[in-house]
Amino acid sequence: MCPAPAFRSARVMALLAALASVAGCAKDRTVYPSLAPRPNEKLGFAEPAAPAAPEPAADPALDTALARIAQQQAEAARDFDRAATRAETLARAARGAKVGSDAWIAAQTAIADLDALRSANGDTIDTLDELARTRAAALRPAYAPLENALTAARAAAAAQTARIDTLAASLPGA
Repeated sequence: MCPAPAFRSARVMALLAALASVAGCAKDRTVYPSLAPRPNEKLGFAEPAAPAAPEPAADPALDTALARIAQQQAEAARDFDRAATRAETLARAARGAKVGSDAWIAAQTAIADLDALRSANGDTIDTLDELARTRAAALRPAYAPLENALTAARAAAAAQTARIDTLAASLPGA
């Protein structure tokens, strides 16, 4: 009977060894990546901020042209304002008049004159646009005084258009 327990214990040992080897084989030796967000995935999808462009160097020739254009624009604005004041007076006089009366025709003519004076500001915008296109075609950076002059000219044109539209709407038959 002695050999039986030793045999049994050897059997148990063999069985334990077999189970240990099977357990070792059952373990997955490959390492899978984590599904947690990676550090670069936490940054988001927004584009990074562009670096600030260096301030372009002064352009004396362009500054001279801008000064000349600004003077022409100021003169055109004065002429427009004078004519607009006259047109407002004539439009007030024509408010009670019939369509086709002398007062109505005088007001309409004054408003038409305003359209002609407004075109001077349109010419200024065209000139400034051409300067900006030439600069861009030469691959030169935007020039702040030119951009400011262009913005001011467009704002003046919008204001003149609004003034003309208001006057035209105040007349009978508009």
